[in-house]
Amino acid sequence: MQPCRLSRTACSWCVGPRPNFRTTSVPGKSFNYPRGFQTAPTTPDIAFAFDIDGVLLRSSKPIPGAADALRTLQERGIPFILLTNGGGKHESERVAEISEKLQIPLDPSVIVQSHSPFAELVHGAFEQEALENKCILVAGGDGDGCRQVAQRYGFKSVVTPGDIFNAYPDIWPFSKPFKDYYKTFAQPLPKPIDPNDPSKSLKIDAMFVFNDPRDWGLDAQVIVDLLLSSQGIFGTLSEKNGKSDLPNRGYQQDDQPPLYFSNPDLWWAAAYHLPRLGQGGFREALEGTWAAVTGGPAQGVELIKTVVGKPYGLTYRFAENQLLRNRARAFRSKNLPPVKKVFMVGDNPESDIRGANSYKSEYGSEWHSILVRTGVYNGGQPSYTPKTIVDDVQHAVNWALKTSV
Repeated sequence: MQPCRLSRTACSWCVGPRPNFRTTSVPGKSFNYPRGFQTAPTTPDIAFAFDIDGVLLRSSKPIPGAADALRTLQERGIPFILLTNGGGKHESERVAEISEKLQIPLDPSVIVQSHSPFAELVHGAFEQEALENKCILVAGGDGDGCRQVAQRYGFKSVVTPGDIFNAYPDIWPFSKPFKDYYKTFAQPLPKPIDPNDPSKSLKIDAMFVFNDPRDWGLDAQVIVDLLLSSQGIFGTLSEKNGKSDLPNRGYQQDDQPPLYFSNPDLWWAAAYHLPRLGQGGFREALEGTWAAVTGGPAQGVELIKTVVGKPYGLTYRFAENQLLRNRARAFRSKNLPPVKKVFMVGDNPESDIRGANSYKSEYGSEWHSILVRTGVYNGGQPSYTPKTIVDDVQHAVNWALKTSV
């Protein structure tokens, strides 16, 4: 296994077929990748990246023309990837759902979700030691779906806020109305919370917000507890907190677990006619709470965290590498001409358009941003100006193909 370009370590996600993936199926049909990716007389020098919510689907319902747009690219052998800030399910499950809704065969390798880059942390990435055998906290998503995703990535010890609440309901008493819900998926903690003997208490080595939290209060309380702890040990408080002679006034300076967010989106396109708050809303709420607790920027304190997902370059680089690997497999060659242009089709100026406009490809490809009107953006001057604005994804693909002739 070769080193991953991002993590510099062996990564089963990036090299070859990913483990536990299954052939995508559509009711009444079965497909093996890369059906539709027949070798063309000449290898296309363009590619596409599509957001999902607000571009291909709206509240799980296909947007008119979306399936035809993808089918056109498959028939022409033009590679594409689905690049979303959504998540909460394993890539194989998510792509199977999209395939069924659009009635078009898709392989799990074409999707990059917000938390997909976290798979690299199993063996070490982002200047973080390998976490495969460490205990991590995973927040967000329905039930323990994100725990299951993390386990399939290779993390062996995964705790959720629901597990902690089920064992210690007093940790956030306002979640007691949801007690029955947490009982449906909570698992025993690997260690108790023992404030009298920290050496025997539960220790968390990294914290991940995999998907939009459902219980903001509980998740925020658990994360703040760990940010204020000594070395990530539950039930402790670091003696360094508030020390003015230390960096960040001593906060997060005592081996507390690093905090990772999987996407920064403040808004996302749901079934409601107006955009809804996303994971970015939770992060802003958490940062506001952290500022109130620590004194915040006025006192020289920041919340030290890592945010991935669009518009961040790390996610675009991860997606581009995956896109190129798929392209090489589809045409059964590693010696292909470079991709001159990647058309990024999205509905959110803050993530899709901003990310494509700012990304600098290490392969020299130009990323061309296309904004559609079927999701978050609904008119006016967008916060980040796309290179092209069209009505929907089908118009986006048709326009890009015509201009690339």
